[in-house]
Amino acid sequence: MPTRIAVDAMGGDHAPKVVVEGAAMSLAAAERDLALLLTGPQELITPLLEELSEAERARITVIDAPDVIGMDESPATAIKTKTASSIHVGMGLCKAGKADGFVSAGNTGAVMAGGLFILGRLPGIARPSVIGYFPTLKGTCILLDVGTNVDCKAEHLVQFARMGAIYAREVLGADNASVGLLNVGEEPGKGDELAKAAHAALSQADGLNFIGNIEGRDVMAHAADVVVCDGFTGNVLLKFGESVAGILPKMIGAEMMRLQMPPEEQAIVGKALQGVRARFDYKEFGGMPLLGIDGTVLIGHGGSDATAVKNMILAADTMISHKVTERIAASVQP
Repeated sequence: MPTRIAVDAMGGDHAPKVVVEGAAMSLAAAERDLALLLTGPQELITPLLEELSEAERARITVIDAPDVIGMDESPATAIKTKTASSIHVGMGLCKAGKADGFVSAGNTGAVMAGGLFILGRLPGIARPSVIGYFPTLKGTCILLDVGTNVDCKAEHLVQFARMGAIYAREVLGADNASVGLLNVGEEPGKGDELAKAAHAALSQADGLNFIGNIEGRDVMAHAADVVVCDGFTGNVLLKFGESVAGILPKMIGAEMMRLQMPPEEQAIVGKALQGVRARFDYKEFGGMPLLGIDGTVLIGHGGSDATAVKNMILAADTMISHKVTERIAASVQP
């Protein structure tokens, strides 16, 4: 039986065209058999399928969802009132067992609200969490929480660590994933009350490879596979990291002009910068998983193009095949 993934065809700034294109690309790139369920207004999506091959159309089903949740709508209100929206219908397919996962580049808050209200939290999970990615000198590390939970307790950070370690192992291939606590210093007594309490709780947690505190400067040096913090701190760090990819090339470009470097030398440096910048590109990461809910859900960037949609679908397939949700549920059972 193929893996069934529901895809929000109306999610993102360039939907539904790029979503359909990305869906077709994922079918060609997938290592396993996929069946895609595109949710959205049927009259908008069906004509776009005519551009696909007969084999691609055979693996895509359109599920009519005439309502759309806009990017500026109140997430909780929209997910409760717009039950015929592409997000609500897609989540409902997962809840009913008709889809194995759901992906969307639509309203982030609405997707998170749908995860909570429609799918629900896994038993034992106090706070579901969205993760962020950081390119490092040794590959990729993950950061959580990145804004889902602004006010946290120490026990929440322990759960973030458990969920992150499972994701890092199953999806990123980090065996015995190391966990670091983001703090203002390496010593156990550093930080505010949350950091001190979290350090103590993480140190006593069974089954975690906790390596202690790490500082912001250590993140991209890959001091840990999983970095945990409260959502306020994590969001600030993530947004700063996202800015690096855009600002650094401009700064280096201005410096090359100041030094009057020959065009051929500038081209060489520019090519190297392009390679570094690509490592920060959200399109390649396949969306951000919402961990801790009873299902597989990934949230994409609102500006996602077809490549980003493709990678988001493939990332969902990887999570499903590695049973990430089931393993997280088992990790928090008493």
